[in-house]
Amino acid sequence: MDDESFRQWNQARQARWRQSLLASRVQVDHALPPQAEGRLRRVVGLALEAEGCEAPIGARCMVDGSEGSVETEVVGFNNGRLFLMPTDTMHGVLPNARVRPFTTRAGSPVGDRLIGRVIDANGDPLDDQGPLLTTERASSRRAPINPMQRQPITAPLDVGVRSINALLSVGRGQRMGLFAGSGVGKSTLLGMMTRYTSADIVVVGLIGERGREVKEFVDYTLGTEGRERAVIVAAPADAPPLNRLRGARLATTIAEHFRDKGKHVLLLMDSLTRYAQAQREIALAIGEPPATRGYPPSVFAMLPALVERAGNGLEGQGSITAFYTVLTEGDDYRGDPVADAARAILDGHIVLSRDLAEAGHYPAIDIEASISRVMPQIVDAGQMALARRFRQIYASYQQQRDLIAVGAYQKGSDPRTDEAIALWPRLVTFLQQDTEQPVHLDEARNSLQTLLAGLG
Repeated sequence: MDDESFRQWNQARQARWRQSLLASRVQVDHALPPQAEGRLRRVVGLALEAEGCEAPIGARCMVDGSEGSVETEVVGFNNGRLFLMPTDTMHGVLPNARVRPFTTRAGSPVGDRLIGRVIDANGDPLDDQGPLLTTERASSRRAPINPMQRQPITAPLDVGVRSINALLSVGRGQRMGLFAGSGVGKSTLLGMMTRYTSADIVVVGLIGERGREVKEFVDYTLGTEGRERAVIVAAPADAPPLNRLRGARLATTIAEHFRDKGKHVLLLMDSLTRYAQAQREIALAIGEPPATRGYPPSVFAMLPALVERAGNGLEGQGSITAFYTVLTEGDDYRGDPVADAARAILDGHIVLSRDLAEAGHYPAIDIEASISRVMPQIVDAGQMALARRFRQIYASYQQQRDLIAVGAYQKGSDPRTDEAIALWPRLVTFLQQDTEQPVHLDEARNSLQTLLAGLG
């Protein structure tokens, strides 16, 4: 090799060294700090306590066990110990087991490939349609929208239910509560709204409900027509409380993704009560003191944080119209702390009555106890007057119902009651609806006008 060839070879070698050193320096500069592993020191109920490692709230940790690793999430810390909650069963977990924090978090799956699919709280498919094949990810925790930059609620939303469209009109971007006990037609009403609401995408979160109801809701209540534009997130009652929280957040994250793309989304969360109960289990397990009927203060901080993520987006974005079901113990929603908190943060509520359901009156909506707070700003004065007149006539009959039932009411005693008795069969018929026959917005308004035509 002559001198010139050696010089060129040496320059090329030095250039490769410099490039290699530069690449190594970049890797060092961007390298994540080493994660210290810890040891499992205590397990009490649902909570695990780890010592010797550090991780932020919300980070994931793997706990080694005799039957494989158990995934957990950091939910608190105290005196150098981390409080962890498992995302699965804790079978095989041993004392002093190794605890390994995760360095990254991939985010939640989102995107069009989720439409028509049923997934769990971790974004894994529950149906038999193969992997999701989506590369889009989004964080389940995002900054709230500036309330001054949200688009106002100005347009009504057609939900396909006559009594709601006419008397409890819902606006696009509104957040409504559906207050009901067990077995009064809550799932059936949700299925009707899923199939008939004029929305681009429907996201259903089945949180803490019976596992049997998941398949029944998908196959029968939702049906093939409803599933074609729906994403279903299921975290049934036997799922750990952490997964029930994740399921509600994942459903909201998916709805936010489509809203940011300019879509009008219908979000159905069944139920907000199970979400609150999951947080109660976690908070009590790590030692947070109970406050109202066993619910710790963190529950009432997390409810508005979840609900406020729904609603209209920024200018140019879409909307999320949300219905959150609230389970009422003993059919008394007035004394339930979760129901009280939900009424305060939602834009209205629809109450389902067990008495109506037992009488075969479906949907079993208690018109007197239900309200839509945005109805005055999305309908004209004529419809508001008709809806108010309907309520007055309905209330007049209910006030004298017992006297009418036993024949003690004398006709002519009260003109309003006489009018209510004459119209009562038509009022009841108006409020009832077959689940397979949608009644759209204009049709509901015209029916209400026809019903009350000529009344003073």
